[in-house]
Amino acid sequence: MRYLALLIIVIPAIDIGFLLFSGKTIGVLPTIAIIILTGLVGAYLAKKEGLQTIRRAQEQLAFGQMPGESILDGICVIIGGTLLLTPGFITDFFGFLLLFPPSRTPFKLLIKNFLFRRIQKGNIKIIK
Repeated sequence: MRYLALLIIVIPAIDIGFLLFSGKTIGVLPTIAIIILTGLVGAYLAKKEGLQTIRRAQEQLAFGQMPGESILDGICVIIGGTLLLTPGFITDFFGFLLLFPPSRTPFKLLIKNFLFRRIQKGNIKIIK
């Protein structure tokens, strides 16, 4: 939890620094245009990947399979889309990584490990 608080403070501060640097280097209007463009592209990609993830989960459920990977993909897509709608270059970078399936794999592994540790500690109960 303390790491989350640190990220909530540090990442936006670094993003603001990059935005100020970009504004000075390439100009305010190009910086604003890049922010708007990444937001639009991010919204499109999040919608596309989200719908594809929902279809894949529905197919797995139709065949009686548990859609575990699809659920993790959905979590990554939601987080990635949110990061892309947040102004900033660092958040955009991680947002794009979370939206592209090949680069999503390490993040899914981190989420799995996080959930597994929480289950082992007894913080998450599994009801059968």
